[in-house]
Amino acid sequence: MKFHITKKEIQALLDWYQKEKRDLPWRHTTDPYRIWISEIMLQQTRVEKVKKYYERFILELPTIEDLAKVKEDHLLKLWEGLGYYSRARNLKKCALEIVQKNLKTFPETKEELMKLPGIGLYTAGAILSIAYHKCIPAIDGNVLRILSRIEEDPRDLLNEKVKNEYLIHLEKLMEPSYARDFTEAFIELGALVCLPNGTPVCQKCPFQQICQSFQNQTMLKYPHKKVKNARRKEEKTIYVLEYNEKYCIQKRKKSGLLSGLYELPNVDSFMTKEMLNTFLQTKKEQIEKIQELGKFHHVFSHIEWEMTVYLVHLKSPNHHKFYSKKEIETTYSLPTAFQKIFIKLK
Repeated sequence: MKFHITKKEIQALLDWYQKEKRDLPWRHTTDPYRIWISEIMLQQTRVEKVKKYYERFILELPTIEDLAKVKEDHLLKLWEGLGYYSRARNLKKCALEIVQKNLKTFPETKEELMKLPGIGLYTAGAILSIAYHKCIPAIDGNVLRILSRIEEDPRDLLNEKVKNEYLIHLEKLMEPSYARDFTEAFIELGALVCLPNGTPVCQKCPFQQICQSFQNQTMLKYPHKKVKNARRKEEKTIYVLEYNEKYCIQKRKKSGLLSGLYELPNVDSFMTKEMLNTFLQTKKEQIEKIQELGKFHHVFSHIEWEMTVYLVHLKSPNHHKFYSKKEIETTYSLPTAFQKIFIKLK
């Protein structure tokens, strides 16, 4: 395939980046640890949301040694609200491996980096180019979207052969003197100009003159996307157990969705107030009253939860553990689906 991007266009991209780049906290460091944390947080999450999480995380866990020894409950509390909690667990696994091997910091080769837990091709490229100024491209969906529009490329961009073609070409365009800005500039272009949803802002694009889809006004046709399977819908009944102004939370099983995180008690079906009352009586709960809190909706990547929620005031604690609002807010990690309910309780 003949590529339209040359070093001349890369210079135009770098010039554009210097004028337009956002002031982001992780752009003020060359520490591979901090760059790694920001890149993992930015997966599937908006920049504005990540900023406050990143600053709090670095404040509490400023070094890789701090991350390696942090307790899992506290780590997940720091991650609460970012979703994809396996990423947080992989952060700790990776930190532990680095510390146990006495590596002090991250390896400086792609091959060694990708042996670490949770580090794939994109994250390796980001660390190597941004922290170490290595000519290793960081190719994610944003970069592939830009390239597919420039080339009017109809191929499946998730195909490893296609990705590798682009990887090799971009590597040829990189120089150590601007490797960091090269990676950051592509990220910025995808975020501010060559947008994933809605019409791209082509009049501001440094690649406008060579972009084939702009010339033919076919921008929105690229990249070609496979039709996603519809999300599975699940009905749930959430019952918030309250005793003496404290609330029951419990840990989920260490498998499946939201593995090992805290949750509000629930059942995998819809229940009316009367049905819930009968169900709780079979569990020997001493109920004072049940209040309906309403309907809640939460979307995961492949599942949607339709939740009917009740607040159940108990006369005795039975066998449950109860926690104050402050304890739940500061110590125990509730996934967003349950946080929505807890916020309403407040």
